[in-house]
Amino acid sequence: MTTQFDRIYHGLSPESGKFRVAASGMAWKAEETENVNAMSSTDIKWARWLRVARGFQLRVGLKDRRREAFDGFERDDHDKLAGLLKQHFAVTLETEDISFRGWNWGVTDFRGDELAFVVGNKTSFELPLQYVANSNIAGRTEVSLEFMAPSDSAGKKPSKGQPDEMVEIRFFVPGQSTRARGSDAGSNKSDAEENDDEVSAAQAFHDAVKEKAELGHVSGDIILSFEEVLVLTPRGRYDVDMFPSFLRLRGKTYDYKIVYSSISKLFLLPKDDLHILFILGLNVPIRQGQTRYQYLVMQFSREEEITAELNMSEEEIAKYDRLKKHYEDPTFEVVSSVFRALSKKKIISAGSFQSRNGHPGLKANLKAVQGDLFMLEKYIFFVSKQPVLIEISDIHQVVFSRVGAGIATARTFDMQIVTKHGPEYTFTSINKEEHEPTDAYLKDKKVRVKNEMVPDGDLLLAAAGEDSDEEMQSVASDDDEEPRVRRTGDDDDDSEDDEDFEASSSDAGSPTDTSSESEGGATASDASGDRDMMKPKKKAKGTAKDGSGKSPAKKKKKKADGEKDGNDDKPKKAKAKPKPKKSGDANEAMEIDSGSEKPKPRPKPKPKAITKTSKGEEDEPARKKQKKADD
Repeated sequence: MTTQFDRIYHGLSPESGKFRVAASGMAWKAEETENVNAMSSTDIKWARWLRVARGFQLRVGLKDRRREAFDGFERDDHDKLAGLLKQHFAVTLETEDISFRGWNWGVTDFRGDELAFVVGNKTSFELPLQYVANSNIAGRTEVSLEFMAPSDSAGKKPSKGQPDEMVEIRFFVPGQSTRARGSDAGSNKSDAEENDDEVSAAQAFHDAVKEKAELGHVSGDIILSFEEVLVLTPRGRYDVDMFPSFLRLRGKTYDYKIVYSSISKLFLLPKDDLHILFILGLNVPIRQGQTRYQYLVMQFSREEEITAELNMSEEEIAKYDRLKKHYEDPTFEVVSSVFRALSKKKIISAGSFQSRNGHPGLKANLKAVQGDLFMLEKYIFFVSKQPVLIEISDIHQVVFSRVGAGIATARTFDMQIVTKHGPEYTFTSINKEEHEPTDAYLKDKKVRVKNEMVPDGDLLLAAAGEDSDEEMQSVASDDDEEPRVRRTGDDDDDSEDDEDFEASSSDAGSPTDTSSESEGGATASDASGDRDMMKPKKKAKGTAKDGSGKSPAKKKKKKADGEKDGNDDKPKKAKAKPKPKKSGDANEAMEIDSGSEKPKPRPKPKPKAITKTSKGEEDEPARKKQKKADD
């Protein structure tokens, strides 16, 4: 008698089907693809019942240590399944408890091909190790596991209605762990040597994942292995193991698993006269921490040769295009030939473009990154630490330009590529001699080209014009506003020089110096009047400080009086009338020194200096007149 359960899922498949139990065994059949998975009654060893996301799951253990899981059962199906398993296969259906606490700390347990995360002796979740694509140590205590989609591992494209899947999970593994030793390790080693075998718990967990993942039981299926291959991106030396459906990059720190179906393009380009670049373009980038690498750039020497023999039969080799059993050729030819056959992708090589040195590429910079710019038949490929591939059909226009007019930049030019549906790329520091072949290449591809390059003569004239404009602004007319602003500082300096110059100015336009001095407070401006009023005071202070300063002061007075001879006496007397206003300070000083002023002794310089500005100025001109009158 056969019992059937509908809408049951097999493993991680999104497709539902029918599950049947009979005395001969159990089987599951998909509804759409009609895939069948049958299990004989003699192979069934144990069965477990547990709660999962899609209802309840029946997990069956088989004789060859395989496990099959079927989801979608109802809670009421437990008793019915338990009775059928006991009746037909003499197997007890055990119930496994699941942790629903939601804790993110616990213990990891490797159970066959699965990694279980246990919280409080209850399983929280399980991860299938067969889908682990990469395991990396991110830091000293953190291990990152990356997964590939089941459809990618099978070489099929994901369907439109396929749900989201987890692609990465990280474990924080602190502490230390002891590395397991082999049987030949010996038991007579010292404690110091035993301590050397201690590694971090993260490293031990990382090694266990790599061992439990796929390399352990598929090592016999390696077709060909290349050792110590120099990879520029991501930088390092890796061993490349070629399998029928995927390749493995094994380095000292990172291991990568790349399915052939994820390879989109293959490039074989000459870097220079000594090296060849073999580049893999990936649909799903590989990662190192937070950095993604969409291209794998391998570098080979032209002169390096290798002898290799594929681990495949003649019948299997016949299934692939242009694949040979034995190779004795340069390394880059062997690697490219094997990759082309296994990935079933065409190799894109250099086109007809040649630079001035005969190479298919140009030296250029993208931002601060230096690399090689290859002009291919359908692509413009910039190969650097972060390669950039631009399709010619996606280019809107190319603009040639150059920045600056210096000697260093005169030998190079810039090329800006504007795409139709993406960002703009500006390649700088391209040799100026490469402009003509690059322009001819783009025009041959019918790409719109805009030339903004300026000849050297025009650049020099433009620079000279800018300098002359600045000079003309400094001598512009007074009606302009900008020159006025620029001359304000100069006017202040000139006014300071004029103060010293007006003491003996004879070109002020006034008929005599006496009239200008007497009418300074009434007719001149406030600023000039203040300067005229301040000058006699400064001279009086200078003569008061220095006892010998009387003679130079008298000489100046004599010169001034000599100029005043041709004038009337009335202006001379009028000169003394405004000056007593300023001599108030001097009168105050006279009141302080009034005791010493009555005798008026000649040896004391201060009373004479003070009376010079008050009474002396009224008496001295009379003496000079008498002397002149006597003469």
